[in-house]
Amino acid sequence: GCSFKAEIKNDEIVRMMPFKGGMANHGHSCVKGRFAYGYATHKDRILNPMIREKISDPWREVSWEQAFAHIASEFRRIQYQYGRGAVGGITSSRCTNEETYLVQKLVRQGFGNNNVDTCARVCHSPTGYGLGQTYGTSAGTQDFDSVDEADVIMVIGANPSAAHPVFASRMKKRIRQGAKLIVLDPRVTETVDSVHAKATCHLPLKPGTNVAVVTSLAHVIVTEGLFNEKFIRERCDWSEFEDWASFVANESNSPEAIEKLSGVPAERIRQAARLYATGGNAAIYYGPGVTEHSQCCTAAMAIANLAMATGNIGRRGVGVNPLRGQNNVQGSCDMGSFPHELPGYRHISGEETRDIYEALWGVKLDNEPGLRIPNMLDAAVEGTFLGLYVQGEDILQSDPDTKHVSAGLAAMECVVVHDLFLNETANYAHVFLPGSTFLEKDGTFTNAERRINRVRKVIAPKNGYADWEVTQEMARAMGLDWNYTHPSEIMDEIAATTPSFANVSYDLLERMGSVQWPCNEKAPEGTPIMHVGGFVRGKGKFIRTEYVATDEKTGPRFPLLLTTGRILSQYNVGAQTRRTENVVWHAEDRLEIHPHDAEQRGIRDGDWVRLSSRAGETTLRALITERVAPGVVYTTFHHPDTQANVITTDFSDWATNCPEYKVTAVQVMPSNGPSDWQREYEELSRRSRRIEGHLEAAE
Repeated sequence: GCSFKAEIKNDEIVRMMPFKGGMANHGHSCVKGRFAYGYATHKDRILNPMIREKISDPWREVSWEQAFAHIASEFRRIQYQYGRGAVGGITSSRCTNEETYLVQKLVRQGFGNNNVDTCARVCHSPTGYGLGQTYGTSAGTQDFDSVDEADVIMVIGANPSAAHPVFASRMKKRIRQGAKLIVLDPRVTETVDSVHAKATCHLPLKPGTNVAVVTSLAHVIVTEGLFNEKFIRERCDWSEFEDWASFVANESNSPEAIEKLSGVPAERIRQAARLYATGGNAAIYYGPGVTEHSQCCTAAMAIANLAMATGNIGRRGVGVNPLRGQNNVQGSCDMGSFPHELPGYRHISGEETRDIYEALWGVKLDNEPGLRIPNMLDAAVEGTFLGLYVQGEDILQSDPDTKHVSAGLAAMECVVVHDLFLNETANYAHVFLPGSTFLEKDGTFTNAERRINRVRKVIAPKNGYADWEVTQEMARAMGLDWNYTHPSEIMDEIAATTPSFANVSYDLLERMGSVQWPCNEKAPEGTPIMHVGGFVRGKGKFIRTEYVATDEKTGPRFPLLLTTGRILSQYNVGAQTRRTENVVWHAEDRLEIHPHDAEQRGIRDGDWVRLSSRAGETTLRALITERVAPGVVYTTFHHPDTQANVITTDFSDWATNCPEYKVTAVQVMPSNGPSDWQREYEELSRRSRRIEGHLEAAE
């Protein structure tokens, strides 16, 4: 969501300066935005389309026309041989709204099915489901400026200091002015304890117990009479509140009972609940530590319940605010990247919604939801899903249970990867389409505060096409009559078909700088704060949030719990930031382990250790620290040579299939270096990146 000015000399970027007029960052930046732009001209970047018959063959450079013709021929063959549903697409959280819209349109109009999904689902869909059920919208309630008026800030399952540093600086400024900070996190993160600001109350909960702890906070608020009865009677269904209140008041949800499950002292839960309910304007911010669990939708609803019960919705300084993992997670989901939803979060079964697109696109749309990414991989192994177009995502590194992902990709007959580099997923690709950077395209992104922001082309695409043009040429090769000449025309189509974007146009964005959806007849210049005076769904809905322990259990073989996260200098799977000087700050993924657990295993700081789970094993070096509690270990996932997701399992959320990245039972033991699997994978990657006519494999 941050805005920058790019300074250019001889068609090369020489400096990125944060733009003071940017409404999300107000002239501030982190080390990623400020310094990590060198990947755009890195030697590893691929600039020509490539194809190969088998994934064991070297790549062969071809013309764009040959690549598009080959894709169209292969996808038609697969659909003729295996059925219309045998192909699909994956959209990107790093590409623009317009590019994402075109990918889902290609799948629905061109492929004739709803087999479209996005990696954004693993960090957004629980918010979409949970807040949609309780409030009626699939997004956060505030703008970032709202934190300036918060008196109490509760951060759950997020480390803004590392993952969202621009927002964190605003938050810490407010804390220095006197606001109180509550943090629910298994680790003592930089957000909990830093030079600039410290948490008033840290709840170091056991991974997997979010629902239990948040419900226990509600128990205190209800049983001590700290709820806002006036707000609830005016804005919510009172009978539903009474039912919910009777549930949370049960002794099984008391802090004393939950202490045994979560490890958080009962008195600390009571302290946090009282502070949140009585401390003034109270805002909740949460991240993947909430949305990447088997009960993540339940957790999102529990958070929504907490805000409604205390009246902390519908004005500045309060609200429920998800912090996203990539720059266009929100936009990717807004644009219809889910297999069951069209743009604007409208279910594919809705006849009136389908009529809009059928009239515009000239095709009959399937009214049945398509396949999510895990379902695509399952179907590939079964032999019924054989073609996949992946734009701007690296599912082999980012998705859970790496061995399952690789088995699914290996079973497919035509995998098309559209990216800047030969990433890990490209090891299993048959076609590679070179992508363009954000510096080389026009379009829009939508950040966590629903802010639609322009991005403007400052240099010509080094590969010859912006990403939206690549998707358009694919569509044309498959017989579709697409004739967009500029992304503004795509946005016009989005606005014409999506109620929450109805008044959005490039002219409006140029005039205002940015707007926050919904932006329509009721709110012609956008909506900074949601649910003012009333909820979108009408009455706010309280929902019981029963804690159900994850199926992922520790035991004698795997006695520790692994949780994962990010570091300040790196971005997601690191494909971009690892190819910049930022790598000097984080050259490798390390495993944080408590001194007690390390001593029991004879592990010293810097030693190689084997990290194993029921799903697989990898090796990396240990970092002994008291930032993690005994029984908990932690690592990042920025480096492919570690492949942290070979450890994570296929357990997922009950409602959205969101994977449980944050809870994996593991064992940690001394090791002599990389595992056999890592050595085999390194050799596979080396062979897979061979290009005919090039002396060495591309990285």
